[in-house]
Amino acid sequence: MNYAIYGMAILALTYIIVRPFLRRRKDPLDKPFNLSLAQQRHVERQMNSALVELAEMARQITGQLDTRAARLSALMDDADRKIDELKQLSQQVITPANNSPATQTKPESPPPPPEPEDSRHREVYDLADQGLAPPEIAAKLGRPRGEIELILALRRRH
Repeated sequence: MNYAIYGMAILALTYIIVRPFLRRRKDPLDKPFNLSLAQQRHVERQMNSALVELAEMARQITGQLDTRAARLSALMDDADRKIDELKQLSQQVITPANNSPATQTKPESPPPPPEPEDSRHREVYDLADQGLAPPEIAAKLGRPRGEIELILALRRRH
């Protein structure tokens, strides 16, 4: 009876010691590849096509970023021009021919001609006038949310 218990203990101890070695997964890179020349060329073609796709995606993303940067630059230039116009108008109001505050009056000038609205922004304005929020407009038009928010922020108030 003691031999049976000793035998079971030895088996259990052996199982506990050997178990981690049995579960260890072998690294597939440890053994050399046995690929035929055709298989190697096929893998090479797949890798080359993947690299071409990545390069094309990088070009597209770069183009999109350049377009957005150009749009943003144009909007900033437009904003700078308008700021300069406002500064000039405020200087004209502050410094009339007679500098006394009692005689300062606003010069009568015709209102500036309305600027033509950008047709790309018209649909954004229409949806905003219908009460849609910028995220809803962006989703509906398939355009970035930030672009919609910028268009609405730069919209002239009438």
